[in-house]
Amino acid sequence: TEHFSCALAMPISAEATPHLNMLLRRVRMDASRATDKAKEHYRRMRPFMETGDAICTPKEQSGLKADAYPSGHSSIGWACALVLTEAAPDRANAVLARGLAYGQSRVVCGVHWKSDVEAGRIIGAATVSRLHADPVFVAQVAEARKEVAAARAAGAKSPLDCSAEAGALALDR
Repeated sequence: TEHFSCALAMPISAEATPHLNMLLRRVRMDASRATDKAKEHYRRMRPFMETGDAICTPKEQSGLKADAYPSGHSSIGWACALVLTEAAPDRANAVLARGLAYGQSRVVCGVHWKSDVEAGRIIGAATVSRLHADPVFVAQVAEARKEVAAARAAGAKSPLDCSAEAGALALDR
Protein backbone atom coordinates (compact mmCIF):
# COMPACT_ATOMS: atom_id res chain seq x y z
CA THR A 1 0.00 0.00 0.00
CA GLU A 2 2.82 2.43 0.80
CA HIS A 3 3.99 1.93 -2.80
CA PHE A 4 1.34 4.42 -3.86
CA SER A 5 1.85 7.05 -1.17
CA CYS A 6 3.89 9.34 -3.42
CA ALA A 7 1.48 9.02 -6.34
CA LEU A 8 -1.45 9.73 -4.04
CA ALA A 9 0.54 12.55 -2.36
CA MET A 10 -0.55 11.43 1.10
CA PRO A 11 0.16 8.69 3.63
CA ILE A 12 -1.44 5.27 3.27
CA SER A 13 -1.32 3.19 6.43
CA ALA A 14 -3.49 1.41 8.98
CA GLU A 15 -3.06 4.41 11.29
CA ALA A 16 -3.42 7.31 8.84
CA THR A 17 -6.05 5.86 6.48
CA PRO A 18 -7.62 2.73 7.97
CA HIS A 19 -10.46 2.39 5.42
CA LEU A 20 -8.18 2.90 2.44
CA ASN A 21 -5.58 0.58 3.92
CA MET A 22 -8.15 -2.19 4.47
CA LEU A 23 -9.57 -1.71 0.98
CA LEU A 24 -6.12 -2.02 -0.58
CA ARG A 25 -5.33 -5.11 1.52
CA ARG A 26 -8.52 -6.71 0.23
CA VAL A 27 -7.76 -5.81 -3.37
CA ARG A 28 -4.20 -7.07 -2.97
CA MET A 29 -5.40 -10.47 -1.73
CA ASP A 30 -8.08 -10.83 -4.41
CA ALA A 31 -5.76 -9.77 -7.25
CA SER A 32 -3.03 -12.10 -6.01
CA ARG A 33 -5.35 -15.11 -5.70
CA ALA A 34 -6.75 -14.42 -9.17
CA THR A 35 -3.40 -15.40 -10.72
CA ASP A 36 -2.96 -18.67 -8.80
CA LYS A 37 -4.62 -21.15 -11.18
CA ALA A 38 -2.92 -19.73 -14.27
CA LYS A 39 0.48 -19.81 -12.52
CA GLU A 40 -0.09 -23.46 -11.57
CA HIS A 41 -1.17 -24.31 -15.11
CA TYR A 42 1.58 -22.57 -17.09
CA ARG A 43 4.56 -22.83 -14.68
CA ARG A 44 6.48 -20.49 -16.95
CA MET A 45 10.19 -20.07 -16.37
CA ARG A 46 11.30 -16.62 -15.32
CA PRO A 47 13.73 -14.72 -17.58
CA PHE A 48 16.72 -15.11 -15.27
CA MET A 49 16.08 -18.86 -15.09
CA GLU A 50 16.44 -19.13 -18.85
CA THR A 51 19.19 -16.58 -19.42
CA GLY A 52 21.27 -16.91 -16.26
CA ASP A 53 21.32 -13.11 -15.95
CA ALA A 54 21.43 -11.38 -12.58
CA ILE A 55 18.27 -9.85 -11.15
CA CYS A 56 17.81 -6.54 -9.30
CA THR A 57 16.92 -8.24 -6.04
CA PRO A 58 19.34 -11.16 -5.60
CA LYS A 59 18.04 -11.96 -2.09
CA GLU A 60 14.64 -12.68 -3.66
CA GLN A 61 16.04 -15.04 -6.30
CA SER A 62 16.17 -18.26 -4.28
CA GLY A 63 12.50 -17.90 -3.32
CA LEU A 64 11.21 -17.40 -6.85
CA LYS A 65 9.55 -20.34 -8.57
CA ALA A 66 8.96 -21.11 -12.21
CA ASP A 67 5.55 -19.48 -12.14
CA ALA A 68 6.12 -16.22 -13.97
CA TYR A 69 2.90 -16.19 -15.99
CA PRO A 70 0.88 -14.19 -15.17
CA SER A 71 2.63 -11.68 -12.92
CA GLY A 72 1.04 -11.49 -9.50
CA HIS A 73 2.86 -8.23 -8.76
CA SER A 74 1.40 -6.67 -11.91
CA SER A 75 -2.08 -7.91 -11.06
CA ILE A 76 -1.80 -6.43 -7.57
CA GLY A 77 -0.21 -3.16 -8.70
CA TRP A 78 -2.72 -2.50 -11.45
CA ALA A 79 -5.73 -3.48 -9.32
CA CYS A 80 -4.58 -1.17 -6.52
CA ALA A 81 -4.00 1.65 -9.01
CA LEU A 82 -7.49 1.28 -10.45
CA VAL A 83 -9.08 1.37 -7.00
CA LEU A 84 -6.98 4.35 -5.95
CA THR A 85 -8.18 6.30 -8.99
CA GLU A 86 -11.70 5.81 -7.66
CA ALA A 87 -10.72 7.06 -4.22
CA ALA A 88 -8.72 10.01 -5.60
CA PRO A 89 -9.74 10.70 -9.22
CA ASP A 90 -7.74 13.93 -9.31
CA ARG A 91 -4.54 11.86 -8.85
CA ALA A 92 -5.44 9.34 -11.57
CA ASN A 93 -2.52 10.14 -13.90
CA ALA A 94 0.12 9.80 -11.18
CA VAL A 95 -1.52 6.72 -9.66
CA LEU A 96 -1.89 4.93 -13.00
CA ALA A 97 1.71 5.76 -13.93
CA ARG A 98 2.83 4.24 -10.63
CA GLY A 99 0.63 1.19 -11.21
CA LEU A 100 2.21 0.64 -14.62
CA ALA A 101 5.70 1.08 -13.18
CA TYR A 102 4.90 -1.38 -10.38
CA GLY A 103 4.57 -4.16 -12.93
CA GLN A 104 7.18 -2.90 -15.37
CA SER A 105 9.83 -2.99 -12.66
CA ARG A 106 9.47 -6.79 -12.69
CA VAL A 107 10.55 -6.85 -16.35
CA VAL A 108 13.41 -4.43 -15.72
CA CYS A 109 14.63 -6.60 -12.85
CA GLY A 110 14.55 -9.76 -14.96
CA VAL A 111 11.96 -11.71 -12.98
CA HIS A 112 9.11 -11.45 -15.51
CA TRP A 113 8.62 -11.38 -19.24
CA LYS A 114 6.65 -8.49 -20.74
CA SER A 115 3.71 -10.81 -21.50
CA ASP A 116 3.63 -11.91 -17.83
CA VAL A 117 3.15 -8.29 -16.80
CA GLU A 118 0.53 -7.57 -19.45
CA ALA A 119 -1.48 -10.64 -18.42
CA GLY A 120 -1.19 -9.61 -14.79
CA ARG A 121 -2.64 -6.20 -15.57
CA ILE A 122 -5.59 -7.79 -17.36
CA ILE A 123 -6.24 -10.02 -14.35
CA GLY A 124 -5.96 -7.04 -12.01
CA ALA A 125 -8.51 -5.10 -14.06
CA ALA A 126 -10.85 -8.10 -14.21
CA THR A 127 -10.56 -8.50 -10.45
CA VAL A 128 -11.55 -4.90 -9.80
CA SER A 129 -14.39 -5.17 -12.31
CA ARG A 130 -15.72 -8.23 -10.52
CA LEU A 131 -15.37 -6.58 -7.10
CA HIS A 132 -17.75 -3.82 -8.21
CA ALA A 133 -20.58 -6.37 -8.03
CA ASP A 134 -19.97 -6.67 -4.28
CA PRO A 135 -21.87 -4.06 -2.23
CA VAL A 136 -19.32 -4.31 0.58
CA PHE A 137 -16.52 -3.38 -1.83
CA VAL A 138 -18.55 -0.46 -3.21
CA ALA A 139 -19.14 0.77 0.34
CA GLN A 140 -15.43 0.40 1.14
CA VAL A 141 -14.52 2.53 -1.88
CA ALA A 142 -16.98 5.22 -0.76
CA GLU A 143 -15.48 5.23 2.76
CA ALA A 144 -11.96 5.39 1.31
CA ARG A 145 -12.96 8.35 -0.88
CA LYS A 146 -14.24 10.21 2.21
CA GLU A 147 -11.09 9.33 4.12
CA VAL A 148 -8.85 10.63 1.33
CA ALA A 149 -10.81 13.90 1.22
CA ALA A 150 -10.57 14.31 5.00
CA ALA A 151 -6.83 13.58 5.02
CA ARG A 152 -6.26 16.14 2.29
CA ALA A 153 -8.39 18.72 4.09
CA ALA A 154 -6.19 18.16 7.15
CA GLY A 155 -3.09 18.80 5.03
CA ALA A 156 -1.76 15.24 5.01
CA LYS A 157 1.32 14.70 2.84
CA SER A 158 3.23 11.57 1.91
CA PRO A 159 5.80 10.80 4.59
CA LEU A 160 8.18 9.43 1.97
CA ASP A 161 10.91 11.20 0.02
CA CYS A 162 9.21 11.03 -3.35
CA SER A 163 11.94 12.63 -5.47
CA ALA A 164 13.59 9.33 -6.47
CA GLU A 165 10.26 7.84 -7.50
CA ALA A 166 9.36 10.94 -9.49
CA GLY A 167 12.70 10.77 -11.28
CA ALA A 168 12.33 7.08 -12.08
CA LEU A 169 8.81 7.53 -13.41
CA ALA A 170 9.97 10.48 -15.55
CA LEU A 171 12.53 8.20 -17.20
CA ASP A 172 9.75 5.93 -18.44
CA ARG A 173 8.20 8.68 -20.54
